[in-house]
Amino acid sequence: MEPILTISNLTKRFGYLTAVKDLSFTINKGNVYGILGPNGSGKSTTLGIVLNVVNKTHGDFKWFDGHTTTHDALKKVGAIIERPNFYPYMTAAQNLKLVCKIKGVAYNKIEEKLEIVGLLERKNSKFSTYSLGMKQRLAIASALLNEPEILILDEPTNGLDPQGIHQIREIIKQIAADGTTILLASHLLDEVEKVCSHVVVLRKGEKLYSGRVDEMISSHGFFELKSNQQNELIKFIENLPAIGKVKVKDNLVTAFLNEPLKSDDFNKLLFQNGITLTHLVQRKESLEEQFLQLTDKN
Repeated sequence: MEPILTISNLTKRFGYLTAVKDLSFTINKGNVYGILGPNGSGKSTTLGIVLNVVNKTHGDFKWFDGHTTTHDALKKVGAIIERPNFYPYMTAAQNLKLVCKIKGVAYNKIEEKLEIVGLLERKNSKFSTYSLGMKQRLAIASALLNEPEILILDEPTNGLDPQGIHQIREIIKQIAADGTTILLASHLLDEVEKVCSHVVVLRKGEKLYSGRVDEMISSHGFFELKSNQQNELIKFIENLPAIGKVKVKDNLVTAFLNEPLKSDDFNKLLFQNGITLTHLVQRKESLEEQFLQLTDKN
């Protein structure tokens, strides 16, 4: 795996407040990474440090092979870490031309990037006429002008309506499918689950988990069960090695799995032991359930 960003024991203090504490993780090429955590968990501070807009207290980070200076590395990075800031009286195309001048890139990418974000037909409209979602999409087009190897987004759907959120998420997926590595900070579990392949979970500046979204917790899911023989059912499954925690609420028994077990095999086993089910559903834990389980342990 080719590393794009390696963060090692990064710490940032603001007076008595430790915003980021001994944080380490690596971002490899070709994936979509989410930094997930509530407001105040250190997401934006971490992004600010690697983008050279916030000074670290101690620890280190390196871009690419580690032999590239941060100044040179950032030429290969596209980033949006604040609200889009363009000239309201200029058109989208004029604003992007200005960005091209600042970044030292040719104008010939402007229309291509506007098409990616669905704004080509509105290229001659003034920025002041854009909705919040359109402004955010223009910011993404701007960040793509230098053909970055990694695109960094801080809360990219904040404040958007459901349609705007959907459009931004689809654009992120498309950019990732074209081979650009993406790092986004979000407090939305739903966003990370739908968009990201990997996740770093932060709470109060500390890392709780780093890895693939689908392996966030080695969960094999759970069964939801109902039976007219509830007491016998609970007693039996509590002694099965494949079953871990058992929860009972009203008439619904939830049995969490320690290992893979197919619903038909499970049903057959219960039937062979004289227990008949009136309800059997097998589910995979959502990222939200996994996240809550993870944070409960800390």
